[in-house]
Amino acid sequence: MHVRVGVRVGAGAGLLAAAAIAVGVGAWPAGEVLALGERVWPVLLFAVAMTVVSVLASEAGMFDAAARLARRLAGPRAIALWGVVIALTIACTVFLSLDTTAVLLTPVAVALARRIALDPRPFALTVVWLANTASLLLPISNLTNLLAFERMGVAGPLGFAAIMWPAWLACTLVPIVFVAVRFRRQLVGRGSAAATGDGAASRGATTGTNGHERDGPASGAPHEVAARNRPHDRALLRRVSIVLVVLLAALLTGVRVWIPATAAALVLLFVVGRARSGVLRLSLVPWRMLVLTLGLFAATGALGSIVVHGALAHLPALGDTFGGLLATAGLGAGTANLANNLPAYLLLEPIATSPALLAALLVGVGAGPLITPWASLATLLWQERLVADGVRVRWGEFVWCGAIIAPACLLLGCLGVLLVT
Repeated sequence: MHVRVGVRVGAGAGLLAAAAIAVGVGAWPAGEVLALGERVWPVLLFAVAMTVVSVLASEAGMFDAAARLARRLAGPRAIALWGVVIALTIACTVFLSLDTTAVLLTPVAVALARRIALDPRPFALTVVWLANTASLLLPISNLTNLLAFERMGVAGPLGFAAIMWPAWLACTLVPIVFVAVRFRRQLVGRGSAAATGDGAASRGATTGTNGHERDGPASGAPHEVAARNRPHDRALLRRVSIVLVVLLAALLTGVRVWIPATAAALVLLFVVGRARSGVLRLSLVPWRMLVLTLGLFAATGALGSIVVHGALAHLPALGDTFGGLLATAGLGAGTANLANNLPAYLLLEPIATSPALLAALLVGVGAGPLITPWASLATLLWQERLVADGVRVRWGEFVWCGAIIAPACLLLGCLGVLLVT
């Protein structure tokens, strides 16, 4: 179950070319192109900046420290280690985005499981499912949330969270319960405390141990992170931690998120670059996944303008009833699993004519893309990390598990939306 990086780059370039042709022949008006560009450039700049922030934080040892803390807290107990992985995954997803989680926590979870000779599959699947379903809480947790944020008409990120928290809580619990039942035998035992050396988990958790390029977080681009055969720099880690705390506080104030994210990226480039000049390279920018994301935005804008939005205008209006919310979420999830959650949101946004319907659409495109491996960028990035770490998850297993989790998330998530709107 693997979609190669080169294929994704080619797909993005092809989508950009198709959109350019649509503009050239007059099928997609230039005014709509400019309107879309004005809307998405802050989202893409935020995504790129958060990619740089996350990778530099990893270079400074942030995720190594998280792996060491997880080992100390959990010991050889499988259920305790799984609980720590859940907590790390939720926190990383909410505050650093689902793509950061897919790239930087997948190898952490795999390495921690292997260190005590546990099956890494339940840990890896927990990461990818929670990366998607737990991304509903804040605008910064998911690019689709950022696109919907201004249309929702709420008072800042906390106003967004006030609408989304019941759906977020329900959609976060569903995969946790599923993994607890599906992998109960693997999670009740104890691993071998002497499976590997102490540094193995942190080194494997943050590097491409098989020589693969790694994909960066936020927008999901490739990065080649140098192996950490060097002493841990506590002073550097403290400075980076301070920057991250200030950044997260700024992101919750309601200021346009690309501003503090860009500022933090620039500060970390200076701080980490002074300590480790080798990290300053062009590959910090997520070029490959940026091309794919741009292609998805452009092609979706053209397709929506030429075909889809006109067809959606003839659909009966959906109200803020449970049936209307569930229909909206179902359309979002179905379209995301056929294509990808970014185009799914943009194509279906016109039918979400109220904050409740927008929230339901976010449930569909956030917690619904769990069936096909291309349904979200985070899942594509997760696949890359599993291949690099030599973990095999069967495509058939991924599909049938997702086909159980996703509908449950939609039902409970829409009930959560209904409670607060």
